[in-house]
Amino acid sequence: QEFVTVLVRDPRTQKEDSWHSYIDYEIFIHTNSMCFTRKTSCVRRRFREFVWLRQRLQSNAVLIQLPELPSKTPFFNMNNPHHVDHRRQGLQEFLEKILQHALLLSDSRLHLFLQTQLSPEDMEACVCGQTKYSVADAIHKFASLNRRFPVEEEEREKGKTDADSDSERSSSRLGPSDDSVSCGCKASPASEES
Repeated sequence: QEFVTVLVRDPRTQKEDSWHSYIDYEIFIHTNSMCFTRKTSCVRRRFREFVWLRQRLQSNAVLIQLPELPSKTPFFNMNNPHHVDHRRQGLQEFLEKILQHALLLSDSRLHLFLQTQLSPEDMEACVCGQTKYSVADAIHKFASLNRRFPVEEEEREKGKTDADSDSERSSSRLGPSDDSVSCGCKASPASEES
């Protein structure tokens, strides 16, 4: 039976410039659904990117009543853990509901949003065929950039010279197992140091 698990977690304050900050959230996906190019992925998104996604999905699926995002209140305080967690829960509920609609799952913007770090402008350009890369290319490229284990790069280099391991991998058509991709951004050595 197909499943899609989505978690919105680990809110972090990011500096936009010397005057402005925003909070972004880690979106973790684990699935066995054939709709997804990658079975595990982890990206960070901010609230206004969720707003963009909802608008684009709504314009493409006019007959579907999309779930609401948590309200953008003028009293939202990013230093208030209750406010931040309330928004995080609302974003997770929004994605959980979106991922239950087969029609919405066919929207490439949703997949780029969940499985790449492309900006909304770049996602739109990709979907409209205005980029050199396809949607699947963008997702695979991000997945390879997002690998958390340095040994994988060495393994890939070694695989180029070792025909046996290379043909073994390509014969399965699966490549390296999805388990080798760290799906929890928190597990990366780089993010633990900061």
